[in-house]
Amino acid sequence: MKTAEATVRALLIADNPESFVTRRIPEVNLEFGGIPGDRHFGVTCPADSRQPMYPRGTEILNRRQITILSEEECHKIAQQLGIEVVLPEWLGANVLLRGFPELTRLTMGSRILFPNGAGLICMGENQPCTFPGEVVQKHYDHVPNLVNEFVRAAYKRRGIVCAVERAGKIQQGDKVRILINDFSNPMQ
Repeated sequence: MKTAEATVRALLIADNPESFVTRRIPEVNLEFGGIPGDRHFGVTCPADSRQPMYPRGTEILNRRQITILSEEECHKIAQQLGIEVVLPEWLGANVLLRGFPELTRLTMGSRILFPNGAGLICMGENQPCTFPGEVVQKHYDHVPNLVNEFVRAAYKRRGIVCAVERAGKIQQGDKVRILINDFSNPMQ
């Protein structure tokens, strides 16, 4: 099994029910269900447009408890858009990592392990959409068409969504170990 390491650069929470935009916090006590108080907290959630196989509103397992972005991919998105910066807050991130620049390509079933034993399991790529593009556009109102350009720039760079596999405290500055799932010999 391949492994990698990265550093937690920021922890964030979306605790405003009117917005997916997050704010920075110094530490988090992860629970099964995610970050208490975050808009995506819960072991289950209602099905939405991302799960067309179920009627909208059907209670299903919450695979989007935690959103993780890489600092490097945020920088690449900004470069492609021709703007100074794309902050993880604008994209709804809960964890920002540095040191694993291809985070969005992390395979489903991969694990992210924190020093105290807390663990996340990768549930897949976070697909880009226009909502974060609208937030980026508000910060660069002098640059035309960022809403639609964001979707193209963020393709395969929008980070991953995870579920909590083991609860525990995580902090800014934590060094994480990434266990990369190999589909030919998958982790269970």
